[in-house]
Amino acid sequence: MDFLNSYKGKKVLVTGHTGFKGTWLSIWLKMIGADVIGFSLDPDHKNGIFEASKISDQIIDHRGNICDLNELKKVFEKEKPEVVFHLAAQALVIKSYNDPVSTFETNVMGTVNVLEAIKQTPSVKSAVIITTDKCYENKETLKGYTEDEPMGGHDPYSASKGAAELIISSYRRSFFSGDTDCNIASARAGNVIGGGDWSDNRLVPDIIRAIANNKNIELRNPGSIRPWQHVLEPLSGYLKLGSELIQNKRAFSEGWNFGPNIDEVYPVQLVVEKIIENFEKGKWVDISKPGQLHEANLLMLDITKAVNKLKWKPVLSFDQCVKLTTDWYKAAAHENVLELTQLQIKFYEQQWKLKNAN
Repeated sequence: MDFLNSYKGKKVLVTGHTGFKGTWLSIWLKMIGADVIGFSLDPDHKNGIFEASKISDQIIDHRGNICDLNELKKVFEKEKPEVVFHLAAQALVIKSYNDPVSTFETNVMGTVNVLEAIKQTPSVKSAVIITTDKCYENKETLKGYTEDEPMGGHDPYSASKGAAELIISSYRRSFFSGDTDCNIASARAGNVIGGGDWSDNRLVPDIIRAIANNKNIELRNPGSIRPWQHVLEPLSGYLKLGSELIQNKRAFSEGWNFGPNIDEVYPVQLVVEKIIENFEKGKWVDISKPGQLHEANLLMLDITKAVNKLKWKPVLSFDQCVKLTTDWYKAAAHENVLELTQLQIKFYEQQWKLKNAN
């Protein structure tokens, strides 16, 4: 994974560093020698991976809201980051139905503010803006979406991320082309699982809570098919993409899909059954009903571009993704969480080298 060397000694700002993916990314960046700067709200869950890992002791930890441009610009001006990973977001579909206004404020205007702060900070040479696979106009076909397909979104969350992609494209063409030496890319990842996520109304945390409390696992859409992947898979894609941008490769300044191979997409039910099997306990029940809030039944990404142009590919099987996730939750109660997370990152790096040696 030579591309990881691109970050050694670099000042890297991660928005949303207190969140699930943001914490994993911050830990990985710190392991490879980056100077990590975080900007985020306080973590939603005190038992989540951010608090449990105590990674805040090893990074520069700023708390604030990306909806406040002045506050954001002060951090950029003070820290002068060279690389930015923007992960701060309202990331839950159900919550977007309950609070669409703050969802659009955070995911749309928050993205504008981050791009504006980058534009006004000459030190930034590379920025990867994270959106979602749900940014596409989903027609629920048996074909993975390619990066050039139309943006859309039925629910407020998906629509906000489709809008964010249009904003990123606009800023890229308006302000980050021509003579500028800052390169901007967007990254669209599938349904991510992994240890330390305790978000409400998200599949794996709901399963873990139900098993821990000896309750039935309630599924709204057991047959829905998703591009499941372990959190380290898209993060490796973000890091590889950022590495190309650091080298001022303008050709990589565009949108990218990161997900499993097309033959490794599975229904919600199978994920649940695999986790139950690994825990050796638990039972799921179908609570779907007519008239419930709309959620996509079928969603797949085409990752051909990332495989061929970026030379990135997923390295974990579906079973490995689920096992790493359940192993983390099993061990976290009695092991050092930071060391546990670092060991899983090292395991992933080994798997990457094995799979990419062929």
